[in-house]
Amino acid sequence: MINSTAMKYVSLIVVGLLLAQCVSEKPVQEKLTTYDQLVAIFKEWRQFQKPLTVNGVPDYSVSAMKKQYTKLKQWQQKLHAFDTTGWPVKHQVDWYIVYAEMNGLEFDHRVLRPWERDPAYYKTLWMERSDVPAHEGPTHSAIIELWTYTFPLSPESKEKLINALRVIPLFYQQAKTNLTGNARDLWIAGIRDIKTQQADLAALLEYPEVRLHNDLVNAIEEAITATTDLADWLEKQSASKTGPSGIGKDNYTWYQHHVHLVPLTWEDEVMLLKRELARAWTALKLEEHRNRNLPQLKTADTPEAFNALAERSAKSLLNFLDKDEIVTVKEYFEPALRAHLGRFVPAEKRNFFVIGMHLDPRPLYSHFYHWFELARMDNEPHESEIRRVPLLYNIFDSRNEGTATAVEEMFMQAGLYNDDPRVKEIVYIMIAQRAARGLGSLYAHANEMTMEEAGGIHSEYTPRGWMKTEKELLIFEQHLYLRQPGYGTSYITGKYLLEEVMAEYARMKEKQNEAFRVKEFFDQINTIGCIPASLVHWEMTGDKQMVNDAVNK
Repeated sequence: MINSTAMKYVSLIVVGLLLAQCVSEKPVQEKLTTYDQLVAIFKEWRQFQKPLTVNGVPDYSVSAMKKQYTKLKQWQQKLHAFDTTGWPVKHQVDWYIVYAEMNGLEFDHRVLRPWERDPAYYKTLWMERSDVPAHEGPTHSAIIELWTYTFPLSPESKEKLINALRVIPLFYQQAKTNLTGNARDLWIAGIRDIKTQQADLAALLEYPEVRLHNDLVNAIEEAITATTDLADWLEKQSASKTGPSGIGKDNYTWYQHHVHLVPLTWEDEVMLLKRELARAWTALKLEEHRNRNLPQLKTADTPEAFNALAERSAKSLLNFLDKDEIVTVKEYFEPALRAHLGRFVPAEKRNFFVIGMHLDPRPLYSHFYHWFELARMDNEPHESEIRRVPLLYNIFDSRNEGTATAVEEMFMQAGLYNDDPRVKEIVYIMIAQRAARGLGSLYAHANEMTMEEAGGIHSEYTPRGWMKTEKELLIFEQHLYLRQPGYGTSYITGKYLLEEVMAEYARMKEKQNEAFRVKEFFDQINTIGCIPASLVHWEMTGDKQMVNDAVNK
């Protein structure tokens, strides 16, 4: 017979065995130590980042967004559980890309809330491809990229387009519930985007053979009705919108540091843009003085004259890049540039960029380095699946806009305009304009100025009154920069960061008694891809300080 003490021991043993069985049956937490695991999580993350859809309509309702935000913390914890010890720098860089994207979604929920504050977020039809990897500014998950369709449409493409268009009426009913924000400038300017979509949908009806398909015509007309109705609703609501649209200095700095990985504060950017604005004006005046005895540039005043100027300028730039060993000119460079040479515009209709283009388009064509980069993405996809696709939240802006702006001056300094020094004046005018508009956007985000007042800086501090000739560009740019923090400054801040990369890379070469070659520098930039400039700096030089200066503050 077993006594009570023995029974206690038996009970303890049984309990212990049961606990051991439970522990052994519990799934072991997978250790996150490999790059392949990071790629797998990235793919899952990209699916999570998109809102759930109901009948093809993305759900940005309060309840849906609350659920997504709650789950986001789990994704961030999983990412931070990675042990990247011993990884090559390029793989560690990819970890930071995923880190930045997750922070971007966090910021959307905490601060930007575009589905709630930004009517332009609901623009669905996009007629043209952006010149950077993704559209500038926040976009929802069900946009229609009309530029990817070939007209007349194939049966498959027609069905795809009809299904996409049918989302618009349902989505815009949801928009009226979602849009509860009080950001006045974003609200008023956003109406313009929705009205632009009305016109674009009407234009779609005139595309080749569209009117031959009643089902397609019906889908377009229903989308027009829904878009018109949303624009009318927005206008009726606009009188009640009285709040600020900027996100504030602290939020702006956090966003730059932890999402765009730019190691600058709001105050740093104000100082940098003021410096570049003064430098550009000073350089312009000194250049004008040096060129005072040279004839003024002649404006192309006919379509024939413009076409000849564009042809001559395209050949000049491509020849310069190749013969002067600036960058490896790939076979896709020329068609990428030729697709965007522009067209003649009458003098009274020219905006800032078109004015310069009709004098000499090479400064703007230099900025079209953008199209070389997109062609590279199309023709030579990056080996990294994380870099192969456009980064979310315009995280690429310091790299893409910064490079495109930097090369305008770099190509000039390398000798592109030795045949006509007067063209250098256009380069400095363009730098001044970028600095002025970015400075205005900083004050708007600090809520020290309205969007209209920020546009005043943009207009008044651009040389020769070139921003006063056509108001649409001014509204478009300041509205975009209010919607997408950091984008307005990225041209100048990205230029500064790329110059830092070149300086450190050149110093490293000199220290190793190796020659610095411009072509090698730009080829490496291209190979690394369209990622934040601070990550480019780390991968090219091995110096992580620029990244640390961003994420550790």
